[in-house]
Amino acid sequence: MGSQVPAASRCRDPGPIFGEMAPAVIEDTLIQLATENEQYLSELPDQAGCFKETQIVEFIFLLSEKWHVDQLARYQAVELLESFCRFMIKQVEQIRKSSRENVRSRERGQGRSWSSPKDRIYDTFVLRLVSCIQLASKLSLHYNVVNSDTALKFLQSLKYSYTKQELLESELAVLKTLHFQINVSSPLAYVELLLEVLGHNGCLFPAKPLHQMCVQLLDFSYLTRDTIYDTLLKIAIENSTPSKLQVAKFLTVKEDFMLLAVGIISTSVFILNPGHWKQVVEDLNSITCITSQSIMEFSYAVLKHIVGSTTPKQH
Repeated sequence: MGSQVPAASRCRDPGPIFGEMAPAVIEDTLIQLATENEQYLSELPDQAGCFKETQIVEFIFLLSEKWHVDQLARYQAVELLESFCRFMIKQVEQIRKSSRENVRSRERGQGRSWSSPKDRIYDTFVLRLVSCIQLASKLSLHYNVVNSDTALKFLQSLKYSYTKQELLESELAVLKTLHFQINVSSPLAYVELLLEVLGHNGCLFPAKPLHQMCVQLLDFSYLTRDTIYDTLLKIAIENSTPSKLQVAKFLTVKEDFMLLAVGIISTSVFILNPGHWKQVVEDLNSITCITSQSIMEFSYAVLKHIVGSTTPKQH
C-alpha cells in the first residue's frame, strides 16, 4: 500500500480517501473501464457528442444542483441524454428514408411526413432531459432521488402540461430506447479510479482538495467542450485552420474518456502544486499508456481557457 492520510486527519476532514481499495479490485476496474472506452471509440457514431452543447449541459447541471443530485449522477444524466438522442436520430433518419421511398403514396395522402416524428422529438426534448436526470438519480442510489412530483412541478413552471402518467411513460421510453442499458460510464468514474491508483502508488496529495479541483475542472471542460477540443486539435495538427477531415477524425479524441480523465487530473495537479506536475504526468502515462505529450497538451488546452497560461506547453 502507498502512503495514506493519517487517521486523525480523516476524522477532522471527512471526504474522499484514495489509495485504500484492494489492488486486485483497482486492476479489474481499470481494465474494465479501459476496455469499455476502447470499444466505444471503435464503434463511434458520427453524431457522438452532438448533444453535449453548452446550453444543454448547463441546463442539466443547474437542474441537478437544484434537485441536489450528486456529482456522478449529473454526468451520467448528460451521457444518458446523449445516448438517447443518438438513438432517436437514427430512428428519424430511418423514418426519413422510408418516407422518401414512399414519396408517391405520401403525395396521395396515404403516407405520413417524416417531419411529424421529428417534431415530436423536439417537442419532448425537455421532458426526456428531465427523465434522464431522474434515471441517473436512481442509478446513483442517492437518498434524494428525483421523484415524479418534483419533476412535474418543475415542468409545470416551464408551462408544460404533462401528467404523472406521461412522465412515467417518458422514463420508460428512455429505458426502452437504450434497451435498459442505462448504467453508462462517465468521465468522473475514470477520474476517481485514476485518483485511486495514484493514491495506491503513493501520491501524497490530499485527496479532498485534489478531488474537488478535478470536479470543478471536469465541469469546466463539459461547459467549454468545443472550445477546449478546438484548441487541442490545433495543437495536435500544428495548424490554426483544420480541414473537415481532420475535424472528423478528431472525434475519437473528443470522445475519449480516459484522455479526458488524465487531462483533468494533470491540470488539477498543475494548479494545486506545479512542482509535482511532471511526476504526476509520468505516473498517468505509466498507468494508462497515454503519452506524456498528449497529457501535457490537454492541460495546456484547458489552462489556456482558464487563465491563458502557456506553461504546460513550454514544459
